[in-house]
Amino acid sequence: MTFKGRTVLAFILISMFASSIMTLTIVNPSIFASVGSPGDASASVKSGLTSKDYNKLATTYQLIESKYLNQVDHDKILSGAVNGMLSTLEDPFTVYMDQKEAKQFDENITSTFQGIGAEVTSEDGKVTVVSPIKGSPAEKAGIHANDVILSVNGEKLDGLSLNQAIMKIRGPKGTQAKIEIARAGTPEPIQVIVVRDDIDVETVFSEMLDGQIGKIEIRQFSSNTSKRFKEELANLESKGMKGLIIDVRNDPGGLLTSVVEIVEPFVAKGKTIVQIEDRNGKKEQTPSNGTGKPYPVTVLINKGSASASEILAGALHDSAGSKLVGENSYGKGTVQVTFEKEMGDGSNIKMTVYKWLTPNGTWIHKKGIAPDVPVEQPAYFKVAPLTKKATLKPDSNSDDVKNLQIMLQGLGLNPDRTDGYFSERTALAVKAFQRMNNLPVTGEVDLDTANKLEKAILTAIRDPKNDVQLKAAVQQIQSQLNK
Repeated sequence: MTFKGRTVLAFILISMFASSIMTLTIVNPSIFASVGSPGDASASVKSGLTSKDYNKLATTYQLIESKYLNQVDHDKILSGAVNGMLSTLEDPFTVYMDQKEAKQFDENITSTFQGIGAEVTSEDGKVTVVSPIKGSPAEKAGIHANDVILSVNGEKLDGLSLNQAIMKIRGPKGTQAKIEIARAGTPEPIQVIVVRDDIDVETVFSEMLDGQIGKIEIRQFSSNTSKRFKEELANLESKGMKGLIIDVRNDPGGLLTSVVEIVEPFVAKGKTIVQIEDRNGKKEQTPSNGTGKPYPVTVLINKGSASASEILAGALHDSAGSKLVGENSYGKGTVQVTFEKEMGDGSNIKMTVYKWLTPNGTWIHKKGIAPDVPVEQPAYFKVAPLTKKATLKPDSNSDDVKNLQIMLQGLGLNPDRTDGYFSERTALAVKAFQRMNNLPVTGEVDLDTANKLEKAILTAIRDPKNDVQLKAAVQQIQSQLNK
């Protein structure tokens, strides 16, 4: 969660790789008394630094400027000093933005967005994907939650701040980002080509499933998400909806005002939606003014459900009795405030100052929220893209072959194994795929076959008939309706 002084930031579209998981919130303004607000002189006067401390800092700078072997850049040294102080906090969500980065940060609030369509954070100094946005170039290229981005277009990200890394990743529509990623369970780095594009800013999608069960998917929480959600909900209810599935899988977060407005109608008046806690343990609750709904609600979550998505899941679970289906969520339970006016020169510091708790008082940070009904998607939903470094041939043995076999299995072509050995049965499955797609029937996987395979598996992933988590959510609703 992020505040901007006393004023709530507009939502930052994740398509541009926001600098951290963003959940923006509103709480009782009294809680800001503990940190000071923009323009509050006491916040800057009570710095805790003595004249001796200031002299030490000034002397260090003067020595560098006058004695160091090479000429130095004033702004670079100053930024390094600020980054150095913040790095001692060992908090990936507390970051410094220089003037250029801060300007882009502010522009992202209202600009037209282009990028690869994913949310990243920093974990142990590594740029880690929280989740790709559904339908984005990142998702289409096969980037997954928890992938670690090692390099972009040959430039290593080691040693860069998160904001600096983001600057390497983002870029204009139509440009290529050759991204090297590390993935758990895959010993060798994976090369992924992502073509940056405009990112769909529509955040809410709905449909009526069989049995009059409604489904609303929220892809991110922006300033108009609650309005769109209410419109889609009213439309489903007008058609006689008997139960609702809210899908926040791979939703990296957003504006908490949207979460509160979305959740409130489902939570009875007086019950808690979310709690905020400051450094002194002081808590503020956001109570509901809603009435509740007469039909059952189930929430779909996975490892890419972060921050605002987790607030929604926790609120509906604890205060409305909703069941959670899918996988353990990401685990982002802190709140950031941005301090731009205090810096006074166009730069910005975004600092963790609060934690948020579920209605039952649980802090989910680094733990996530466990589903009531755990369901893993089929293996091909998380398969790594093929490296395409060489044609895959029978009798070879590699992780590429293992991923090939998982894809073939997902497409119903039944290789006899998925251990990475290119068997005769695997070659027959490849030939069957090649016949189905008007490719030369060689039994070997060249570039054309690899590209067609990846396109086919992505189509299969997007087919609701293959979504076992959604099927489980439907069964959960049906079981409640049949009681």
